Amino acid sequence: MAPIAAGGVMDKLYWWERRWFLAFLVLVSTVPLLWPETPPLVDVPGHMGRFRVQLDLANSPELQRYFEFHWALVGNLGTDLLVQLLGPIMGLEPAVKLIVILIPPLTVLGLIWVAKEVHGRVPPTLMFAVPFVYSFTFNFGFLNYSLTIACALLAFAFWLRLGSFGRYRLRALLFIPISCALWVVHAFGWGILGLLAFSAELIRHHDRDADWRKAAIRSALAVAPMGLPALVMLFGSGGGVVGGDSGNFSVIAKLYAIVVMLRDRWLVWDSLAVGAALVLIGSAIFDRHLELSRKLVIPAVVLSLAFLVMPGKILGLSFADARLASVVAILLLLAIRIRNQQAARPLALLGLAFLGLRLAGNTISFAVEDREAKRMLTALEHIPHGAPVLFLTRQPCGERPDLPRFTHLGSMVIVRRNGFSNDQWQAAGAQLLRVRYPLAGFFRSDRSSFLFSQACLTKMERKLGRSIPYDRRAETALRKFPRQAFDYVWMIDPPDFNIGARPGLEPIWWGNRSVLYRIDHSGVGPPVKR
Repeated sequence: MAPIAAGGVMDKLYWWERRWFLAFLVLVSTVPLLWPETPPLVDVPGHMGRFRVQLDLANSPELQRYFEFHWALVGNLGTDLLVQLLGPIMGLEPAVKLIVILIPPLTVLGLIWVAKEVHGRVPPTLMFAVPFVYSFTFNFGFLNYSLTIACALLAFAFWLRLGSFGRYRLRALLFIPISCALWVVHAFGWGILGLLAFSAELIRHHDRDADWRKAAIRSALAVAPMGLPALVMLFGSGGGVVGGDSGNFSVIAKLYAIVVMLRDRWLVWDSLAVGAALVLIGSAIFDRHLELSRKLVIPAVVLSLAFLVMPGKILGLSFADARLASVVAILLLLAIRIRNQQAARPLALLGLAFLGLRLAGNTISFAVEDREAKRMLTALEHIPHGAPVLFLTRQPCGERPDLPRFTHLGSMVIVRRNGFSNDQWQAAGAQLLRVRYPLAGFFRSDRSSFLFSQACLTKMERKLGRSIPYDRRAETALRKFPRQAFDYVWMIDPPDFNIGARPGLEPIWWGNRSVLYRIDHSGVGPPVKR
């Protein structure tokens, strides 16, 4: 599509619109992930543990003692299927690193294509949108969700492209399989694509002299071919995206989710970047040099309303509302159109500086985390293959601004030792892995691995207005866990705890904020056959 100025006159390409610079944006988006051996995203080790079971369960007697895995059609399989394809060829850990590295450039490609289709050219605000690829949700390791957002943007751009050529029948046919594939990656992406496509059609039909009611009906008919996954969710067996509990609605949490959209390591730094983006979005409403495209503003407004009314957890999906915040920011930043292209030059320079500073910060943060993780993972050298390990680690309670990146590091016991770690999460209809280790009792799922300080527990009780029915202190966990079910205890940064010998626990490795104990089974009854 040729670049057309607001007045309809052919305009020249600026440096931020040229192919070499757009290719640079795609490539530079991978830089923070190139150095780390394992992507330093919170949930990634947990995902990798599940992938190890997925790939090797049939041939591993050790894994068969602890886990079950059964394939099913659910709307949450994007990276799982890619790992199934790539893992046997290149190995699990390289396959996961490759998949994670590909998510940012795919997302940036989607941003570029959508911007071109919506505006006819690439606005300099694209450079403010690119850093939101490394959002809180991506840094937390929501891999299938992050992948589906990239795919949804690419699919939406393709939808607009076909529409610009008037290929409506072909588009309807093509988007039946495209929408189904997107739902399989993650159902959120399918829903967001439907909303984007509906909004674009709504504007198109309204601008062709249809009133809003008729435009809405025609738009609904246009996106109807994308509705097949809804039938699977309603009538299919196990076709839901997630399962589990819902709730946790908090206005304060929603405000915090906006502030920490770019949360990585330094809260003030990350929050200032969010503030800069919000100032730019607000300026587009009042500045005479800027305007907003309705094709992107309408879905952004609808997603904003969904963000406001959604609880923090929906059917087992954590941070359900917070996931939408960065998507809304991306849509609004892309929606900004420059009326006077001469005014775009200083904005482009500011965008380039914003992009460079954010990616530099992400790169440094990930490198620091990779160094720490490598130190922690030397503990695995002291754990034999197939051993069951009780993993315990601190959970944040507002005392630290960085992400709790070691929350699922215990799953590396599964990845590299084919053993057991109690930090695997399970959600009916969303996860295909099941823990089958009854000896562990309560200490077989990820909640049992979370430790809190006494100050944090007191704070939580005051907030809830009642006592918490479980004690998550380190000393309590070491006293109550079933020793006959585990051979080792691995603790990372335990709160209110002095690392040292304990009755029946022999420290065999320790480092900064971490200790590995071997369990003495001589005083806990006869050996248990596993």
